[in-house]
Amino acid sequence: MSIPSIGLVILIGVVATAVMDMWLLVLSRLGVPTTDWRLVGRWVGQMAQGRFAHASIAEAAPVRGEHPLGWLAHYGAGIAYAAVLVAFMGADWAGQPTILPALVFGLVTVVVPLFVMQPAMGSGFAGSNTTAPVRSCVRTFANHAVFGAGLYVAAAGIAYF
Repeated sequence: MSIPSIGLVILIGVVATAVMDMWLLVLSRLGVPTTDWRLVGRWVGQMAQGRFAHASIAEAAPVRGEHPLGWLAHYGAGIAYAAVLVAFMGADWAGQPTILPALVFGLVTVVVPLFVMQPAMGSGFAGSNTTAPVRSCVRTFANHAVFGAGLYVAAAGIAYF
């Protein structure tokens, strides 16, 4: 991948993640609980100390800089996902993006929070330890569908200019 391609992938990932964040901001303003990036940062920070799973990440010891670390992990994941999508679909997709691959890929990325992050942070597989597991799963799928749409919007916007 050439240097401009790396920059393109980073931009697609950042914009797609920002689209998801705008969605989460709207949900939050409507009173819908959303991801607390501070707790994601705590989880990532605890990994550096050798602790990968928690009964409840909210009860784990705070980590210095956990809030910015959570946001960094969030945007890093968005960039990594964009790289995987472009690698899988090819540079031609990035030049002439179509929505279906981006949406499908966005939905595929739901595997990570449902089956890695949530269990490791104490919420159980697919939020099974939460008070409303089905609602939690639906929100996670919706968030990642919005991320997938963001991948398309980002690539389409970049291709247009």
